[in-house]
This record gives sequence, C-alpha cells and structure tokens, in this order.
Amino acid sequence: MSKYRRTRINDEVMRVMAEAVRTVKDPRVADSIVTITKADVSGDLKFAKIYFSSFGADHETAKQITKGLYSAQGYLRSYIARELNLRITPELSFEYDNAMEHGQDIMRLLKKIEQTEKSSPAEEEAEEETNE
Repeated sequence: MSKYRRTRINDEVMRVMAEAVRTVKDPRVADSIVTITKADVSGDLKFAKIYFSSFGADHETAKQITKGLYSAQGYLRSYIARELNLRITPELSFEYDNAMEHGQDIMRLLKKIEQTEKSSPAEEEAEEETNE
C-alpha cells in the first residue's frame, strides 16, 4: 500500500474516532475531555492504534479512560465500519499520549532558565557595584 493512501486512512480513522468518542456513554470517557491525537493503522488494515489525550488528566485518570475506551471498543469499531468504507474494520488498541504534558514540562523548564538568566545579570551588576 502506498504511503499516501495509508496516511489518508490514518487521518480518516482519526477523524471518525474523534466523532465516535464524543458519543460514548461510558462515564469514564464521557465525564472527561478526550481528544484523539493520532491514529496508526497497520499496512494490512487489521489493527489500529489510537492515541488520545485528556485535558488535566493524571496517570490514574488516564488508566480509567483507557479502560473505558476498551470497554466501548465494539461500539467504536462498528462506528468506524459504518462511517468508513474499508474492506476490513481494524481492531482497535488505545494508548495515552502524554505529549501535551511533556510540552508543558519543557515550557516550564525554559521559563525557569529564562528567569535565572534575567536574575543573573542583575546579581552581577550588584556585585560589581559593591566591589567598586
């Protein structure tokens, strides 16, 4: 299968999954803000790994959301089968994507470095004035 076609399939599965997750009635999923960040469908279309994130979710909440998605797996597969005209409806697996949290950590570290750099010149100037 060409890479272009696989990319289109990944994008369409991600789009349909984003719609489908909003209709899941499981309270573990419905009570949190779940965003589908990526879909990775295998070359033979038998398996799809769905990456998701949730706003403000800690590790335990992410585990509960994952369990909720796995319990709604049959419903989600049927939703994909209805919406997409694929020869094979892929089996779904779910993985929490912590890229947003990782990005926040990096931003926090960069701000901390920036603050220390701003305070360092002021301290050096103060030391120079006391030495004169």
